[in-house]
Amino acid sequence: MNIEAFYNEFPVIKSDHLILKRIEESHLEGVFAIYDNDRVFEYCGIIPKHNKETVKKMIGHFERDYSKKTRVKWGIFSNHELVGIIEVFDMNHKVNMVKIGYFLAESHWGRGIATEAVSMLVEFLFKEANVNRIQAEVMLQNENSKKVLLKNGFIREGTLRQAAIWSGKGIVDIEIYSLLKE
Repeated sequence: MNIEAFYNEFPVIKSDHLILKRIEESHLEGVFAIYDNDRVFEYCGIIPKHNKETVKKMIGHFERDYSKKTRVKWGIFSNHELVGIIEVFDMNHKVNMVKIGYFLAESHWGRGIATEAVSMLVEFLFKEANVNRIQAEVMLQNENSKKVLLKNGFIREGTLRQAAIWSGKGIVDIEIYSLLKE
């Protein structure tokens, strides 16, 4: 894995429609709009945040995690508007693997944005970061997220029963999806 691809400088990933870039304090309103919506986090292990000051602190945590080289969290921007968040975490250098996660503001669901953002990230991970395996964990009920992964060539590997504790959800079953470079 080419760790410098993540940490030499914050990677900016562009397509004709989207830009994946660092989330800054100036994006507070957009980040709050995402985290303040319970429906956005219905199928993931994140507890919604209904306090703007809490979300402001979270943006600082995004930077702290990046500085510690434990997680990279990009804002998904369309026409200069923050429409979602996509991240890489649990970087396993021994097997050259990362996990990804993503979520969009509800007002941008169903437009192909998540599918395109995942495609952009996959290309970066394989070509620039030289990752071999990309993995995503999805709650069984999250059909839309499964579709995003399948459209990007991910393969459903199976279900891990009662295998994870997700904040606000307790112990959950998760499906594992993966994509290999080779």
